Amino acid sequence: MTKPRCNFQQFPYIAILFILLSSSAFATVPPKHRRHHVVHHAVVVHKAVEGDAVTRRTALVHRASYRATGPVIRGGPWTEPTYADSTVGDNADGEDLEVRRAAVEALGPYNGSVVVVDPDTGRILTMVNQRLALGSGFQPCSTIKVSVALAALSEKVIGGDGRRFRRGGYNLTQALAHSNNFYFATLGLKLGFDRVSYYAHLFGYGEKAGLNIEGESAGHFPSEPPKNGGVGMLTSFGEEISQTPLQLAALMSAMANGGTLYYLQYPRTQQEINDFVPRIKRRLDIARLIPEVKPGMLAAVEYGTAHRAQQDEPIAGKTGTCTDSHTHLGWFGSFNNAGKNKLVVVVLLTGGRPAIGPLAAGVAGDVYRNLSQKNYFAGTRTNTSPALISTQICCAR
Repeated sequence: MTKPRCNFQQFPYIAILFILLSSSAFATVPPKHRRHHVVHHAVVVHKAVEGDAVTRRTALVHRASYRATGPVIRGGPWTEPTYADSTVGDNADGEDLEVRRAAVEALGPYNGSVVVVDPDTGRILTMVNQRLALGSGFQPCSTIKVSVALAALSEKVIGGDGRRFRRGGYNLTQALAHSNNFYFATLGLKLGFDRVSYYAHLFGYGEKAGLNIEGESAGHFPSEPPKNGGVGMLTSFGEEISQTPLQLAALMSAMANGGTLYYLQYPRTQQEINDFVPRIKRRLDIARLIPEVKPGMLAAVEYGTAHRAQQDEPIAGKTGTCTDSHTHLGWFGSFNNAGKNKLVVVVLLTGGRPAIGPLAAGVAGDVYRNLSQKNYFAGTRTNTSPALISTQICCAR
């Protein structure tokens, strides 16, 4: 029998995979339970505009007090605070104030953003910390794995059971639940950068998610494989990608509604709400793939990295934890799986080490819980006009 020969050229690749495996282990360690006390109230301001009296509903902004569990920044290279009043500067005109109240309460003293969207219309119901949500974006961390899973299934890189490795490896459900970096780095290598890029752009990366939303950024998707770790780091950590909360909310909406990528719209006046018409950016051919991806997102909440979001009704979601420049990041993109009123809830936390995906999942879980206690999901939303189909063409291969 011929002895295997050692190929020293494989050492850098093996080192990268070792780092990915190590990172997977750390991703599942939850922080200590958060404690905070928040006091807030709505403010109604009357003002005159061009001679007409109008009522302006400001953000549920004025916190009388809050108590954080630690210092703003402790050690490390972090330049973003972990705790802040994330509602400063927000304008809640046109928002669903019941949803906003639930989001503000859930976020508490943490420095971050919460975006809640109706997945069946693309309407943004609330956007807490509008400056952060509309900014240039941050590395998506492991939330990129949802896009990669859809790409791999589309290209039949994954088998029928979602298993990538022949001997004892994770299947897709387990890999999503535990956010296994090795699994998704391997998918990226099998797909290659061109196919990963094609599907990422198809799903909305590198373009604005909203329609005429003032100040929104298009984020960024690299034109070539990242220098740090290549396509494997891109498909496991989102290396060199800048994702906005709106982009993740749009993709989660498509997952929730069966494959329609809506333009996100943010009506700001009662007239704009009355005239609201959903607008379709493009139809994604993922309806047959969602049943293969969704179990992993449900499992993430049931027993995986997003277990802090767990409650009585099913929630499907994906966490993300990494660092971007001088801030730690905690992402969670999600949608509820029961009730009449489905919602997409996206949470982004920035700051020091407490800002991680499991904590972001806990914030989102509190949003759903707060609304459930108000019987929000049992109500009936006002019907809207039929969606208009966009003529936009995207992502030629």
